[in-house]
Amino acid sequence: MFLREGGKKLERKTLVDLRGTESRPEVAKKLSITPQMLGAIERGDRTPSLTLAKKIADYYKKSVDEIFFDNKETKCF
Repeated sequence: MFLREGGKKLERKTLVDLRGTESRPEVAKKLSITPQMLGAIERGDRTPSLTLAKKIADYYKKSVDEIFFDNKETKCF
Protein backbone atom coordinates (compact mmCIF):
# COMPACT_ATOMS: atom_id res chain seq x y z
CA MET A 1 0.00 0.00 0.00
CA PHE A 2 1.38 3.41 -0.90
CA LEU A 3 -0.08 5.26 2.08
CA ARG A 4 0.87 5.10 5.71
CA GLU A 5 -1.96 4.90 8.18
CA GLY A 6 -1.64 6.67 11.51
CA GLY A 7 2.09 7.16 10.93
CA LYS A 8 2.51 3.37 10.86
CA LYS A 9 4.46 1.68 8.09
CA LEU A 10 2.39 -0.78 6.08
CA GLU A 11 4.30 -3.75 4.70
CA ARG A 12 3.66 -4.93 1.18
CA LYS A 13 3.22 -8.63 1.91
CA THR A 14 1.80 -9.13 -1.58
CA LEU A 15 5.18 -8.30 -3.11
CA VAL A 16 7.01 -10.79 -0.93
CA ASP A 17 4.38 -13.45 -1.67
CA LEU A 18 4.62 -12.80 -5.42
CA ARG A 19 8.41 -13.09 -5.33
CA GLY A 20 8.00 -16.59 -3.88
CA THR A 21 11.19 -18.64 -4.21
CA GLU A 22 12.95 -16.12 -6.44
CA SER A 23 15.74 -14.33 -4.64
CA ARG A 24 15.59 -10.60 -4.10
CA PRO A 25 18.76 -10.08 -6.22
CA GLU A 26 17.24 -12.09 -9.10
CA VAL A 27 14.05 -10.05 -9.20
CA ALA A 28 15.87 -6.76 -8.65
CA LYS A 29 18.17 -7.46 -11.59
CA LYS A 30 15.19 -8.17 -13.85
CA LEU A 31 13.61 -4.88 -12.72
CA SER A 32 16.90 -2.95 -13.14
CA ILE A 33 16.98 -1.86 -9.50
CA THR A 34 19.18 -2.82 -6.56
CA PRO A 35 18.21 -5.61 -4.17
CA GLN A 36 18.31 -3.00 -1.40
CA MET A 37 15.71 -0.87 -3.21
CA LEU A 38 13.46 -3.89 -3.76
CA GLY A 39 13.77 -4.79 -0.08
CA ALA A 40 12.88 -1.24 0.95
CA ILE A 41 9.80 -1.34 -1.29
CA GLU A 42 8.77 -4.74 0.12
CA ARG A 43 9.13 -3.46 3.70
CA GLY A 44 7.20 -0.28 2.91
CA ASP A 45 10.23 1.92 3.65
CA ARG A 46 10.25 3.30 0.09
CA THR A 47 7.47 4.08 -2.34
CA PRO A 48 8.28 3.25 -5.95
CA SER A 49 7.75 5.80 -8.69
CA LEU A 50 4.68 5.20 -10.81
CA THR A 51 6.94 3.97 -13.60
CA LEU A 52 8.63 1.44 -11.31
CA ALA A 53 5.31 0.38 -9.75
CA LYS A 54 4.00 -0.33 -13.26
CA LYS A 55 7.18 -2.24 -14.14
CA ILE A 56 6.80 -4.37 -11.00
CA ALA A 57 3.11 -4.99 -11.75
CA ASP A 58 3.91 -6.00 -15.33
CA TYR A 59 6.66 -8.34 -14.14
CA TYR A 60 4.22 -10.17 -11.87
CA LYS A 61 1.34 -9.90 -14.38
CA LYS A 62 -0.81 -8.06 -11.85
CA SER A 63 -2.28 -4.57 -11.68
CA VAL A 64 -0.66 -1.77 -9.67
CA ASP A 65 -3.79 -1.74 -7.51
CA GLU A 66 -3.53 -5.44 -6.68
CA ILE A 67 0.06 -5.06 -5.50
CA PHE A 68 0.28 -1.64 -3.91
CA PHE A 69 -3.20 -0.85 -2.59
CA ASP A 70 -5.08 -2.71 0.10
CA ASN A 71 -8.63 -2.18 -1.09
CA LYS A 72 -10.00 -3.54 2.18
CA GLU A 73 -8.63 -0.49 3.98
CA THR A 74 -9.86 2.06 1.45
CA LYS A 75 -11.94 4.70 3.16
CA CYS A 76 -14.19 7.29 1.55
CA PHE A 77 -14.39 10.71 3.11
